[in-house]
Formats: sequence, structure tokens, C-alpha cells
Amino acid sequence: MPSPRAIARRFAGRWLRRTGAAEAGPLRLVQRRIYVLPSAAGMGFAAVLLVMLVASVNYNLSLGYGLTFLLGGAGVASIVHAFRNLLGLTIRPGRCEPVFCGEAAGFQLVLDNGRSVRRPALRLRARGCQTAFDLGPGETRNVLLACPAPRRGEFALGRAVLETTWPLGLIRAWSVFVPDLRCLVYPAPEPDPPPLPDGVGDRGGGRRVAHGGDDDFAGLRLHRLADSPRHVAWKVLARGGPMLTKEFAAQAGDDLVLDWALLPAPLGTEQRLSRLAAWLLAAERSGRRYALALPGAAIAGAHGREHLHRCLRQLALFGPGAPGTRPDA
Repeated sequence: MPSPRAIARRFAGRWLRRTGAAEAGPLRLVQRRIYVLPSAAGMGFAAVLLVMLVASVNYNLSLGYGLTFLLGGAGVASIVHAFRNLLGLTIRPGRCEPVFCGEAAGFQLVLDNGRSVRRPALRLRARGCQTAFDLGPGETRNVLLACPAPRRGEFALGRAVLETTWPLGLIRAWSVFVPDLRCLVYPAPEPDPPPLPDGVGDRGGGRRVAHGGDDDFAGLRLHRLADSPRHVAWKVLARGGPMLTKEFAAQAGDDLVLDWALLPAPLGTEQRLSRLAAWLLAAERSGRRYALALPGAAIAGAHGREHLHRCLRQLALFGPGAPGTRPDA
């Protein structure tokens, strides 16, 4: 059974660290959001001052009184400096690029020092990670906090602490906040996946599909920015029509379809997602058009960075693994 002291400490910790919902807008550190308490060094310093005061009283040492009160005054003044080092700072959520499971998610927070004074020895902590930095007068800085991403899905930064022990290390001033900042975590690609399943999408032999080659003319479609100028239907445009692109037909198979249902039955959910992630990366490197088929979701064939991230996002948010649940084997 926990001791009364442990219960009291746990209750005090919950009260001091209480937070509400994630805050999307700029957060300004005002007086009521900043906590101040002695650090471990501050507690030791106070004990030394008490011993010095007792000795000065016992031996009637005038110089002892002077030194004790001088050091005590410096300690009290450090409370004000530590508090003002955080007062008035503005915190805004920044960007967070997607990462693969097992990598470090880089959470960016934008801190704005609206005062014309330097803010030294600041430290940002969240999820067991921390980063130290300074803010110059009137400076706005992007502070990056790298936290390991343990599982796929949406990974929220959660409770964060901005703290300082400046100037003497005797007083710790801190503020607790929950920024509305999330990182998308893709499934970790399988380290040594099988080769791409050539012909997975070819279930009826070859067929005539539109590609960018120079074979038989197949028709016109609306122009895209990535289309070659050689394939623009300039005659249609000259007659006042819309900008169209010529499509040509070539004998080829269907788009490469990476299908969940065709994976080996013994593979678990996370293993399937891992293999599909590895195949998506391989298909993108190969330059082929590829599609993704999952239970209850499908993405049509395409190619390019945006298409790759759209497919990986579908894997990250698939099923019960996202967010915040434990992946199965």
C-alpha cells in the first residue's frame, strides 16, 4: 500500500501538471500559467543558509549575518529573474513531417520573444525528450523536439513543458501546455521484402491502356502541368478550345496493384502493412504506376511523391492500429 507521502506527492503532481484539451492557437505565457519552485540545488542552498544563520546567531557573528542575508537576497532575486524569463513568451504549433515507425518524429514549435530582452537557458521537454535553446531580443525561433515514434498512426506531442533555471540554477520556473501538434507515422517498411508482385493487377492478360508513349493515338484529355508540351493538342487550342493533351495507346498490362488480399495468409496486420509500405517505396523508385487495395479502401493507380504519401497515409491510418493502439505481431 502506498505511503501517505507517496499519495500526497502523486496528488500534487497531478494538480501541478493538469492540462486540458490541445490548444491550437497561439499560447501566451501569462502569470497564472507559470509555476515557480526551488530546484534541488535551491533546496540545498536554503539548507546551507539556515546553517549559516544558526551559526551566526550562536556565535554573534556580524559578518555571518551580512553574508547570510546577502546570499539569501540573491536567492530571492533569482525567483523574479526565473519567472520573468518565461513571462510573455508566445508558443505556436509548427510543422511536423511524416516519418516511418521507429524513426524520430520532429515536432516543431514556434516561440516568439516579444520583448526586447534576451531569454537565456530555456529548455523544452516532452515525452522524455528535451532540447535547450536561447531566444534573442524580439527573436522568433522554430524549436525542434525529436521524439521516437513507437507505433504507426497519428502521434500527438501531448503534454509539453517549457522551463528555465536561469540565472543561478536555484529556482525552477516552468509552464505546462498541450499544443495541437500531431505527426503522421507510417508503418516501418519490411527490411528485406520479396520482389514486387509483377502482374498482380493483370488478371485478364494485356490490354490497351493510355500511357505517355508515342504509339497509336487514343484520344484527348484535359491538360496537366506535368504533361509534355509535345503532346499538347495545339490545333484545338488555336481554334479557341481548351488546352488538351493527346493520349497514346500501348500494349501493356494493368497498373501494378498492391493488394492486401493477395498477401500470404500467415502474415499479421502489421506485417502486411510493413510489406505493403516496402513495396510502395520500391514501386515509386521503379517509376511504375501503382495502385493500393486495402479492405474497405482503394487508391487508383498513379505515380509520384504525392501519390506515394497518399498511399502511405492510408496504411498509417488503417484499421485498429491507428492511433494509439498496440500493433499486433
